[in-house]
Amino acid sequence: MKLNNILKPIKIFGVVALLFTSQSCKDILDETVVSGIGNDYINTPKGFEDAVKSAYSSLRYYYGTQQGLTMTEYGTDIYATGADGGYKGFHFYDTQLQPTVDYLGNTWDELYRGINTCNAVIDRAPAATVTEAIKKLRVAEAKFLRAHYYYILHQQFGGVDLRLTETLAPTKETKRASDAEMYAAIIKDLNEAIPALEAKAQSSDYGRATKPAAETLLAKVYLAKGYSSAKAADDFTKAAELCKTVTTAYGYKLLDDFASVFDENNQVNSEVVFAVQYTSDLLTNLTNTVAAANGGNNLHLFFGMQYDVQPGMKRDIFYGRPFKRLRPTAYLLDVCFKDRTNDSRYKKTFRDTWLSNNPGTNLNASFDNSKSKISFAAGDTAIFIPGYEMSKEERAKKKYQVLVPSAYSEALFPTLTKFFDTKRPDLTWEPGSRDYFVFRLADVYLMLAEAQLKAGNVSEATKAINMVRQRAGWPGKKDAMLITDKEMTMDFLIEERARELAGEQTRWLDLKRWGLLVDRVKKYNPQAATNIADKHYVRPIPQTQIDRSNAGVFAQNPGY
Repeated sequence: MKLNNILKPIKIFGVVALLFTSQSCKDILDETVVSGIGNDYINTPKGFEDAVKSAYSSLRYYYGTQQGLTMTEYGTDIYATGADGGYKGFHFYDTQLQPTVDYLGNTWDELYRGINTCNAVIDRAPAATVTEAIKKLRVAEAKFLRAHYYYILHQQFGGVDLRLTETLAPTKETKRASDAEMYAAIIKDLNEAIPALEAKAQSSDYGRATKPAAETLLAKVYLAKGYSSAKAADDFTKAAELCKTVTTAYGYKLLDDFASVFDENNQVNSEVVFAVQYTSDLLTNLTNTVAAANGGNNLHLFFGMQYDVQPGMKRDIFYGRPFKRLRPTAYLLDVCFKDRTNDSRYKKTFRDTWLSNNPGTNLNASFDNSKSKISFAAGDTAIFIPGYEMSKEERAKKKYQVLVPSAYSEALFPTLTKFFDTKRPDLTWEPGSRDYFVFRLADVYLMLAEAQLKAGNVSEATKAINMVRQRAGWPGKKDAMLITDKEMTMDFLIEERARELAGEQTRWLDLKRWGLLVDRVKKYNPQAATNIADKHYVRPIPQTQIDRSNAGVFAQNPGY
């Protein structure tokens, strides 16, 4: 059973959970109980289960949403801003990026909401009237989730208020933990969770945390720690051991075709290690935060170019609603995806062809200056992106418009297709029903390659990265994708993660982990090059958090 299908009853508990939080509510005293559930409900078998299910819901605020995407892909070396949308301070690193930005405060609040629900589960488990086996398993899930929420908060904001017991009443008593304290708490939670979680590729209730999901998260934590001020000599070795276990012990398998990983009809597949569940039920999709009002996985909105005003085209469900929020940088297209002879991922990552769904004759060309008038029957090619600078003379021979790199703009660009959702009920519908893959096997192999490389095991790193590269090769070209130990460098791995994981809410965290955010944005993202500085390795602490704390106790991050 997918966890999606068992989340519906937890919304009542979600209201109760709001009453348990302190810094997670702007004004805790204004909250009103709207159900008849008492404080001891969590001790009942159903209440305990509902509490654990509720703890998962905060993942839906961050993964598969505009707010999560804004904090993970905006302002990197591989993505720049499109024509539309707000929150561009996250792209430009300018004065728009302030402690009062609601995405910062809402993310903070929602993750602390999840943390406090986890704390309630852990603290109240001894009194819960469930079997010891269930109690042990559910507490392990809560510790996985608590570690997950603190990992996100720590990577985004630096040291935060490390609350490991349930907050039952409003308080202004807060403090910021050190990096070492944050890592210690996260690692402790995961080490305690791993032995008690199901040791299988997918939980019996699909969507719940499993042992390999927790091992993957712990590997990510050790990788980040290995570059940090809290690093230990064995961090990369530990990360490698965990990744090796995930890739070998549970039956995960890379799909033969890179494109099939993102097939919306094949969401439960052998490559998914952990996914956040979405459905077409808007009530189920929503988190407790009003800012997540759209519900659903709405990443299908943000990577599309403005195809729908071009001759021969109109908006439809298949080609999507193009919000034009993110466009690939020249570095991503020309450097990372330079090899298109052997590597299939450029073709399978970006849409390059649009067939006419709005036929007409003697239409005015828009962006292609090689022709003035064009005509289309239904199903004719209307737009083609060759991916190189096709000459004007060659373009003139085509019966359709050709979009070449020199004509790319904030409105017109190759469109990432990983998250497209054709199951929406109409062409204006924003919420999507696709699951969001938080951890997938290809990422684990790339983490393994990074950890082995940093631990000095170059040969093992090469083997790991070649697993991903060989799968990505065109038929008959797969062996040409293999690299040698000499080619296995950090620069190569940085580009490989861009090729494999573009758009998948990893890039900002990767650049931060490597300590390369400023350097690479200056080199490859002209929009942000002038403004980005070392202070941007962390976000501003939300002003609401500072205001809720005793005066002068919760310091703002330097430079904001």
